[in-house]
Amino acid sequence: MNDLSKSIPAARQHGAMEYADSPVDLDTVRRYRIGRVRDELKRRDYAGILLFDQLNTRYATDVTNMQIWCSHNENRYVFVATEGPVIVFEYAAKRHLSDGVPTVDEVRAARPWYYFAAGNRYREQARRWAGEIADLVQRHGGGNKRLAIDRTGYDGIAALLTLGIELFDGFEVMEHAREIKSPEEIVLMRKAIEACDRGLDAMREALRPGITENALLSKLHEANIAAGGEWIETRLLSSGPRTNPWFREASMRPIEKGDLVSFDTDLIGPYGYCADISRSWICGDGRPSDEQRRLYALAVEQIEHNKALVRPGAALREIAEKAWPIPEEFMPNRYGCILHGVGLCDEYPDVYHLADFGDAGYDDVIREGMTLCVESYMGATGGREGVKLEDQFLVTANGLEQLSKYPLELGWL
Repeated sequence: MNDLSKSIPAARQHGAMEYADSPVDLDTVRRYRIGRVRDELKRRDYAGILLFDQLNTRYATDVTNMQIWCSHNENRYVFVATEGPVIVFEYAAKRHLSDGVPTVDEVRAARPWYYFAAGNRYREQARRWAGEIADLVQRHGGGNKRLAIDRTGYDGIAALLTLGIELFDGFEVMEHAREIKSPEEIVLMRKAIEACDRGLDAMREALRPGITENALLSKLHEANIAAGGEWIETRLLSSGPRTNPWFREASMRPIEKGDLVSFDTDLIGPYGYCADISRSWICGDGRPSDEQRRLYALAVEQIEHNKALVRPGAALREIAEKAWPIPEEFMPNRYGCILHGVGLCDEYPDVYHLADFGDAGYDDVIREGMTLCVESYMGATGGREGVKLEDQFLVTANGLEQLSKYPLELGWL
């Protein structure tokens, strides 16, 4: 086991996302993660998995290339054989991107067949693509033709089925692979949270009457990129009357003195790990109103109550049943979940409120080694403003360890 308290200089330049210095041996992280993927494949008796989702390809290989662009242009994908090679099908066959990464065995040119790339030849290209994938399954599956796949278009699916490949849900495999974090992953997640905290400091310094919501949010982006972070998944920052109901994205509205400013970082930081933290502040140096203080106190109470329910072995349904009872005035605007997993982004599981559990909830349990975010939104029906709070935790044998450290406005209480 590495001494996680020491910084380990990179021994060589990897083709993957490069860092001059890392607090852990990144190859240890990479081997752990591909091992988790293969364990899930073996558990389900699959010959392998084909990954298009760029968070899944990142988890399996730690090799990146234009992640946002490739999320909506199927120009790169990864094949992981349960017993056999990991093959990156790279945009324009850029093999140097995988140089030095021990978990990548081969790099091939991707064959895009979506319409933008293939035009009216898309069905032809889909058949050629499927033939190459089917050949890998047959070569490395030992007669097993059961292949998991996370996402791709209809014509590729149809072509694989025609070739006798049995297809299964790849997201089930990957969500369960990603749910348990190694000690080294927690160190990297803390680095993402540190980058997020620097961004929050920059936002607090910039929060003055007259700054627009967009200009304020830009401070978080700037600090994240400067620290080696990657992107921010959402634009959830709003002020004053735009904070209720929730989910309005940042706008050109100038923030006024006395406004509540509520936001959700949704930050993908250094090493690709997520810092998912929500806070609500007051613009200006005045005291919050009685209503603002009431909303804030209720949000704190909800998070404190619900996080106390989380421990290894706790059933998701049990958490929903024992969760903080939301007052009726806040029920229509309640947040969509009590808590959710977090890793390279928001991840499995998602724990729904009891009112929604019958329609959307599912049964499972909390496990040691999960990382979770506990959520609250307090915005009354017809109210002017709303408070958004969220903190990030590690599930240990004894309960929750809080990973997010940015202070709450406890003076308001």
